[in-house]
Amino acid sequence: MVRTGRRLPNGTGAGVALAFGTALISGVSIWVNAMGVKQVPDAAVYTTAKNLVAGAILVAALVAAGAAGFAGSPRRVRGLDRRSVAGLGIIAVVGGSVPFVLFFSGLAMASAPSAAFIHKTLFVWVALLAVPLLGERLGWIQLGALGVLLAGQTLIAPPNGVRWGTGETLIAAATALWSIEVVVARRLLTAARGVDSGLLGAARMGLGAVLLVVYLAVSGRLPALLALSATQWAWVALTGLLLAGYVGTWFAALRRAPATVVTSVLVGGAIVTATLSALQSGAAPSPVVLGGNALILAGVVAVGVLGLRSRAGAPAAQTVRADAFADR
Repeated sequence: MVRTGRRLPNGTGAGVALAFGTALISGVSIWVNAMGVKQVPDAAVYTTAKNLVAGAILVAALVAAGAAGFAGSPRRVRGLDRRSVAGLGIIAVVGGSVPFVLFFSGLAMASAPSAAFIHKTLFVWVALLAVPLLGERLGWIQLGALGVLLAGQTLIAPPNGVRWGTGETLIAAATALWSIEVVVARRLLTAARGVDSGLLGAARMGLGAVLLVVYLAVSGRLPALLALSATQWAWVALTGLLLAGYVGTWFAALRRAPATVVTSVLVGGAIVTATLSALQSGAAPSPVVLGGNALILAGVVAVGVLGLRSRAGAPAAQTVRADAFADR
């Protein structure tokens, strides 16, 4: 689906498969978080606690990998150059800390469908950034598949059905930061001396959680974190576990497959969220919503298949110049 000026890592098929796994986790996570965030009055406290759990899990996994002799061990940290270290810091800020405060503050004010729709437009912003900044090129057929994804999203949550307010603005800002994170992460993961995906995930959540704790301390809300009840910590543990799974599969996929492919497949999580919401409410989705989900499913499958096919080599005539797509 995408051609880049640099050689892509092996295992694109595995990357696409991991992206589908990330979409599944994302769909469940958004549905669970819509309930979990209501258990803790302060969204910043909630997301800090959740990220601490996720960070602890990912750091523990990294240490375990080191003990087992895998390449992503903590020893790799000593071999990082200054550019990679700076990249890890950027990822912690624009991926693992600031956008979480924005997103979950917005989620506490916005509806779950609105949050899911805005967050799932991530693939659009990543495509716009990936073409000029990562050198990725899309064919006309692939552009059509992305259009199908956007059409499906619009049917599920049409503009007149998505209320726009402070919550939606915060979620949009978080999504913008996460789109920047994707570009930075892709560069770090595919560089000649690339950062291991496990190390990147641990840095994102571990360092990000530290920054969030500092934020709580400065804002005087750290005591609220320590005062969480057993029930609240149970929700935090569940959502933190889901977040760790999301980040782990996300970076592993992004290392192996182009950013546009991975983020487009992630849109499929909206189907999971919609299904769980329908089961929870006991009401069957309307024909329009079902049609939107069908379009998303078709678009996601098409993106995955086309990504694998073009990895094997697509005709040059099917590509679109980067500057042409950037104007879209």
